Amino acid sequence: MCGIVGYAGHRQALDVVLDGLRRLEYRGYDSAGVALPDGVGGLVVERAAGALTNLEKRITEADEARFTGDSGMGHTRWATHGAPTDRNAHPHRDATGKVAVVHNGIIENFAALRGELEGRGVEMASDTDTESAAHLVAAAYADGPAAGDLSAAVRAVASRLEGAFTLLVTHADEPGTVVAARRSSPLVVGVGDGEHFLASDVAAFIEHTRDAVELGQDQVVTITRDGYRVTDFAGADVEVKPFTVDWDLSAAEKGGHDYFMLKEIEEQPEALRNTLRGHFARGGVVLDELRLAEQDLRDIDKVFVVACGTAYHSGLLAKYAIEHWCRIPVEVELASEFRYRDPVLGRDTLVVAISQSGETADTLEAVRHARTQHARVLAICNTNGAQIPRESDAVLYTHAGPEIGVAATKTFLAQIAANYLVGLALAQARGTKYSDEVAREFDELAAMPEAVRDTLSTVEQVRELGTEMATSKAVLFLGRHVGYPVALEGALKLKELAYMHAEGFAAGELKHGPIALIEQDLPVVVVMPSPTGRAQLHAKMVSNIREIQARGARTIVIAERGDEEVRPFADELITIPAVPTLLQPLVSTVPLQVMAAEIARARGYDVDKPRNLAKSVTVE
Repeated sequence: MCGIVGYAGHRQALDVVLDGLRRLEYRGYDSAGVALPDGVGGLVVERAAGALTNLEKRITEADEARFTGDSGMGHTRWATHGAPTDRNAHPHRDATGKVAVVHNGIIENFAALRGELEGRGVEMASDTDTESAAHLVAAAYADGPAAGDLSAAVRAVASRLEGAFTLLVTHADEPGTVVAARRSSPLVVGVGDGEHFLASDVAAFIEHTRDAVELGQDQVVTITRDGYRVTDFAGADVEVKPFTVDWDLSAAEKGGHDYFMLKEIEEQPEALRNTLRGHFARGGVVLDELRLAEQDLRDIDKVFVVACGTAYHSGLLAKYAIEHWCRIPVEVELASEFRYRDPVLGRDTLVVAISQSGETADTLEAVRHARTQHARVLAICNTNGAQIPRESDAVLYTHAGPEIGVAATKTFLAQIAANYLVGLALAQARGTKYSDEVAREFDELAAMPEAVRDTLSTVEQVRELGTEMATSKAVLFLGRHVGYPVALEGALKLKELAYMHAEGFAAGELKHGPIALIEQDLPVVVVMPSPTGRAQLHAKMVSNIREIQARGARTIVIAERGDEEVRPFADELITIPAVPTLLQPLVSTVPLQVMAAEIARARGYDVDKPRNLAKSVTVE
């Protein structure tokens, strides 16, 4: 949620900051603002509710020539405290107007801090938790041990804050300097030639540099044109880990597509290939980072998968693979519920935490709870240097590249592949599969990018179908075995993008209630099992289709090529290549992604930025 950009260097800061905010729009926001030193002892601040274009219009109307500094910061806000209005938009200033603060996250003790400030006679100008930080920094800078030192003032205030936050602070008396503090909310440093950047996502500065630095928990960074310094909240210097972003600006552009989501759907073969690349070596599956001994993996006797949203659906598929290959029980949990129900964990438990951003608040807290119970934690993540991988015992990065569309597409398929790699790694460690069997399963997985590319040949057919379905009031999705999580994901995509009532069901549950929803012309999307790999389930699904068709529903069937048995019962048939049963979700999901996007487009909605949603949910 929210987007943060900071800059100190040789360019005009306003241009850098606004460009960075544009690249972070996919994260979701409801207001935006910027703050820059004006060069004469003050700050120039502008902010506006609504789209970034509203802010740009304000800047132009307010005389853009005032924004000429070479340092500054900007913010796109997702409202948590206070309505999305001009007065609550970031940046927030202190009473003197010399300090400006932008903030991601939630300051949980803001009420006490606000009461303290009001007791001193400070008048608040907003309803936000963020404004308290601006007044506190100003007070620390004006008097006490941190007087006259912005970095020290930020450290002093950050030590008092509770919750998850990233703060960026600038002071009129220290032009050319931006200071940031981080706790459980994403922040990365971009390292350029005579310039440095701060952002909640590397996409904000990828146009200027691919060199970046990981920032750890409870750390403060100060950037200037000439360098950066990272300390802990106590002021001690800390060692940081540089990394290079493995994609470039073109990966964050639409490349001629109507919207980012369609581009990212078509990038899925490459995303899968990148996820698998380098993970089979020396005759076995290898992880990116493994801080566990081989014996630790052999001792695992139970697996919990924790995730949210689309990642949760990928976790449901992990259960099928891990239980089938490893013969150990797997529970799949919504991360937001996991720690609150007091799960039974121990040293022989593996918790697999799946998060595209690696900063998902609920999943991060689930990881921390697992660690307190001495469980092993393995992270599956798409973001190098994120917090969840840093707090885990093992990591598998998906390397899917940037995903600008808010609704997950290529990261979902990459997560499925990564889950299966984890299953194979456990199987080889525990000896439930011989090395040649692991190699064969990996080879089948490695063939999936081409199968997905083959499936993309259905895009135009599905887009036409989506246009026809745009007037429907609701859509139901049915699946069995690995098709059930695919049905759930198809329904979620439609809810996210088209704001329609959509539900996914296990087809065997149809007569236990959902069949009451069937009415004339209701579209029902059916994910068919393989007629060879799951013949028994295939026959049952054909019966389900006949039941709903007899009640007037419109059947839209996703089935293997050559499945002639289902053809007479499909009002619309979408064919996919025949692949091994466990791998079918990698191809059957693709038409559902395209369908949801096209229905949303036909209904006049923004496919890439659905309402009320953000790419990364960094607060509980």
